[in-house]
Amino acid sequence: MILNSLKFMFDRLKAVGGRFKREIRTYQLVLKDGRTPKRAKFFLGLAVGYLVLPFDIIPDFIPVLGALDDIVIVPLLVFIALRMVPNEIVEDCRKKAMGV
Repeated sequence: MILNSLKFMFDRLKAVGGRFKREIRTYQLVLKDGRTPKRAKFFLGLAVGYLVLPFDIIPDFIPVLGALDDIVIVPLLVFIALRMVPNEIVEDCRKKAMGV
């Protein structure tokens, strides 16, 4: 019973990780696509830059709030960027990321 639960949780985690990797690849393709508006590229680049920069608006050593800014700011920037990109571009890039 416990082993089945652990296997189920591991399989779900693996699936989420796979989707996350595909979405990251999709965003990379959207950034490289010549049809993507420059403002959208700016916001996607800002999101990636915020993730990789060694400093944050709220330092990570502050409990809860330190991680909360990453959890809120990065998805918000990605959301804003993707709203500026036509759906057909995102779908084309998502299909390429999936290998279709």
